[in-house]
Amino acid sequence: MDIFKKNPNFPFLNYKYYALALSFIIILAGLLNMTLGKGLKLGVDFGEGTLIRVVFRDATSVGEVRKLLSDVGLGKSTPQETGRQGHEFQIRTIETRKTGKLDGEIETHQIMADQVIKALKSPEDEKLLAQGLLDLNNLEQKALSGLLSQAFPDQAEELAEKIIKYRTEHGIISDWNELKTAPAVLLSEEVLSFLKSKTFLGSLTVISRETVGPQVGKDLRKKATQAIIWSLIGMLVYIAIRFKGAEYGVAAIFTLFHDVLIVLGIYSFTPREINLPTIAALLTVVGYSINDTIIIFDRIRELRKTLRKESLENIMNMSININLNRTILTTGTTFFAVFSLFLFGGKVINDFAFIMLIGVIIGTYSTVFLSCPVVLLWDRHFKKKRHK
Repeated sequence: MDIFKKNPNFPFLNYKYYALALSFIIILAGLLNMTLGKGLKLGVDFGEGTLIRVVFRDATSVGEVRKLLSDVGLGKSTPQETGRQGHEFQIRTIETRKTGKLDGEIETHQIMADQVIKALKSPEDEKLLAQGLLDLNNLEQKALSGLLSQAFPDQAEELAEKIIKYRTEHGIISDWNELKTAPAVLLSEEVLSFLKSKTFLGSLTVISRETVGPQVGKDLRKKATQAIIWSLIGMLVYIAIRFKGAEYGVAAIFTLFHDVLIVLGIYSFTPREINLPTIAALLTVVGYSINDTIIIFDRIRELRKTLRKESLENIMNMSININLNRTILTTGTTFFAVFSLFLFGGKVINDFAFIMLIGVIIGTYSTVFLSCPVVLLWDRHFKKKRHK
């Protein structure tokens, strides 16, 4: 194939209308799903409510978690299994009743979060708490240090730090022997006996808890939208000045809007949520896509000065082909780097990596098949009308 030769000569511009039609279909499907279908799922960053991550000592299921919440009137809370299969869950609570006051609504969400945690605790936990014992799987470091200082004042802070660090790394303490044999802890019999007399190992632990009020979510949505729009406007102005032609700026912004809409459209078909890391990923995709586009535009500008008798379409094909090897190498290395993040980067960065994976592919496609056709169509229609 011509595209893989040392000096490729593939007629990319011949497929401009097919590329435009394909992009239109994908964008339309995404917009329909975002407006009439399931739509984009807003994470706690942009919505409202509380996101709680818990780890159960004993294996359970989403159905059992949902039933426990439903039994106490929290059926609208949505549990989702994450991380450790059968043990780790993410639960989002939403309160539909509005107080009209930010502090009041945040307090309502926090109360609901407390109710969720209480509903998930086993009856044995409640009995032991009623007896005055403390739950070691939910004690904060400061409280644990204060407890240990009663018997071990000189070692209290160090011991508390070791126990909390171990619990954080392993999610939950399932057995007392773990604290005795784990190399990171190695508690003495004396310390262990003291903890057994004052605390118990609860059936679950809360890993994290985030609360966002409706006004905060609204402000974050507004600022995220502004960040994307202003970045696109800034690029439009810069490229129009840099290449001394509005058509280049319009083409660049068209392809960037195209990339953002397609990425969001594909994302809307997944169960993933939109949060701050995904907005960061979108802005990264915008920056990645525009970089390759500017390089091709720069080559077009250079060739138009030297090949004055050549048609603009041929010059564009030449420019894309000249940069094709670079484009393939850059896309390939970026793709595999992001793919590694997607597979091994963990849950925190997984959504970011997923958007980047889509963005790298779509950004390269739009640079090669769409950016130049937009400039060409602008040149054929708007400039000719202006000259006439």
